[in-house]
Amino acid sequence: MINSNDINGKILFQDGGHQFIWLGADEVEEQGVVQTNQYLIISNGRGTLVDPGGIHLFARVIALVSRYIDLDKIDNIFFSHQDPDVSSGIALWLGVTKAKVYISELWLRFIPHFGIVNQDRIVGIEGLGGSLKLAGSTDLKLIPAHFLHSAGCYSFFDPVSCVLFTSDIGAAVFPTGNQYIFVEDFDEHRKIMEGFHRRYMSSNKAAKKWISKLDGLNIKYLAPQHGAIFKDENVKKFLDWFAGLQCGIDIIDEIYE
Repeated sequence: MINSNDINGKILFQDGGHQFIWLGADEVEEQGVVQTNQYLIISNGRGTLVDPGGIHLFARVIALVSRYIDLDKIDNIFFSHQDPDVSSGIALWLGVTKAKVYISELWLRFIPHFGIVNQDRIVGIEGLGGSLKLAGSTDLKLIPAHFLHSAGCYSFFDPVSCVLFTSDIGAAVFPTGNQYIFVEDFDEHRKIMEGFHRRYMSSNKAAKKWISKLDGLNIKYLAPQHGAIFKDENVKKFLDWFAGLQCGIDIIDEIYE
């Protein structure tokens, strides 16, 4: 369960000048508002924000980020896809940082609808991904996660912390008052993520394609944008489960019944 200490965030990994940080939870759960996770990577004193969230979360997230790093040291902001719970705060973040913003090139023409006039600091990620260089020698591996659930969506792997950020893959919908940081019982946790994945993920073919891109990665944490973080043996349990999941167009007849 989330406790009072957890609202200030948790360092998932720390070694030398590298940290991977989960940026806490809302102190009060809001009815009808989807729970989201935000993450911060600090590499050699410079910061990268991951899916910093919508407008209504801006004040909380900026306060938490400031606990770990000065805002003028944020170099990069990574948006995994275009959903408002991910990116509707983009204009505010561009206003308080000098960071470059990375998002799928498919969504660049939609950015003005978030109030962005000047796109000089917006970088479109091309279809197959690539890498994002952090301060020092660390490169985040950008992994396409297209149609899971967005047409242009990316996860990434941090080879130093061995954290795989997965965007909406691995998301769960917590019952009110039952939020927790880490998955402890996979079978129980599956019950609160299966419905989301069956309805939002496009197909088993898309799921398997994404999983194939993870070959050779030493994944110790799987960190989604919603729900709890998977670690240790629960990483493999999730990937095995997701590889066998029928979802989206696989169950379209069932959806229309």
